[in-house]
Amino acid sequence: MKIFQKEIVISSKRRGFHLITNEVINKLPELKEVKRGIAHIFIQHTSASLTINENADPTVRSDMEKYFNKTVPENAEYFDHTLEGPDDMISHIKSTLIGNSVIIPITNGTFNLGTWQGIYLCEHRNYSNNRRLVITIIGE
Repeated sequence: MKIFQKEIVISSKRRGFHLITNEVINKLPELKEVKRGIAHIFIQHTSASLTINENADPTVRSDMEKYFNKTVPENAEYFDHTLEGPDDMISHIKSTLIGNSVIIPITNGTFNLGTWQGIYLCEHRNYSNNRRLVITIIGE
């Protein structure tokens, strides 16, 4: 059994839900060496999150953004933590609701995702920077 860990950078994205599966795979050539195992992917930020969902129809991603914007509205007068702008606290809430990591099985050198599944970077800030992911692979 081997354990491998790597930090990668995902390019800056606008606010929304972004399919990043291929970007992660392209920055992880070591994945091809794993016959079977798991990948834990962790985002090192408190204003963005990760999830797995629909990879084919982009309206799923836009509907997810609409839902979360309605559920956690920007400019709500009851938020105190707005030092970095009106999207500051809402980004932290959305990140907490969605989560900061995903675990994906690896089979024969590739992520063993379902036919319609992909990794989402959920960017909750109006103006973001690059995002850092730590990927830990345990496998053989």
